[in-house]
Amino acid sequence: MKASTAFAPGSIGNVGPGFDVLGLAVDGIGDTVSVELTRGESRVTAVTGRDAELVPRDATRNCAAIAANAYLRPFGFRAIVTVEKGLALAGGMGGSAASSVAGAYAAALALGQGPVIADVLAAALEGESAVAGRHLDNIAPSTLGGLALSRSTDPIDVVRLPVNAPWWIAMVTPAVRVQTKDARALLPESCDTATWIQQMANTTALAHALASGDGELLRRSLDDRYAEPHRAALIPRFTEVKRAALEAGALGCTISGSGPTIFAIGVDEAGARRCAEAMRAAFGSIDSALHVGGIAQEGVRAVR
Repeated sequence: MKASTAFAPGSIGNVGPGFDVLGLAVDGIGDTVSVELTRGESRVTAVTGRDAELVPRDATRNCAAIAANAYLRPFGFRAIVTVEKGLALAGGMGGSAASSVAGAYAAALALGQGPVIADVLAAALEGESAVAGRHLDNIAPSTLGGLALSRSTDPIDVVRLPVNAPWWIAMVTPAVRVQTKDARALLPESCDTATWIQQMANTTALAHALASGDGELLRRSLDDRYAEPHRAALIPRFTEVKRAALEAGALGCTISGSGPTIFAIGVDEAGARRCAEAMRAAFGSIDSALHVGGIAQEGVRAVR
């Protein structure tokens, strides 16, 4: 049977204060997965690209294969999978989510179907859960594009929110690894009422800032009182890098997902590039990779 291929963009989980609730898709970077149907055993035939040597070849441990097989399960098929990684492993750019979403979507294409988005989300969640935990904040934007709200995981309920801002994203990834499960283990089970109230206010204001293009509101609301204080110590020179981004004109800056990637929002492409270069310089002798991209208006899609 002929393989079908899908691309899913990378994303920023949490988007600052929206812990496990908000996610933002980023243009120009993502994972590509091809799926061929089989009645035999599922297998991963190749993994190429960024951190390819670290991605499991065992289909029972590879999130793209897990998601593809989850989508195919009702139809009696299994998946033969190839993965092309554009996203770092344990990089805080939604890599496992993008592979899972692309795997599920490619499986639907291989069946000759128009993919059912609800089923793509459910299948991708199986893949993500196997490696990074049961949450949708990266899966939703990788599937839908733009800014996505995960209102509920059980049952799955996600909503694409409007984005009417011309802003660009700077993402800088130092050469350290932060496993999502380890980063989550640092977080307290509860927080005080004042922090909870401010976090809700910041999350709501952030969504409105992106919908309205209100840069000053974004400056005030891209403020994470829950995860950043506990996770910042996992990222070398975090304070210096954040300060460099803000001094270079960023509207806001914080950790992308679980890290170690740090993202900043620039007013335009040139502004985001200035922020990215300033952030990379602030890492000093620590090797880092950067990506500058717009807010991705399109989520997962077929690759011809």
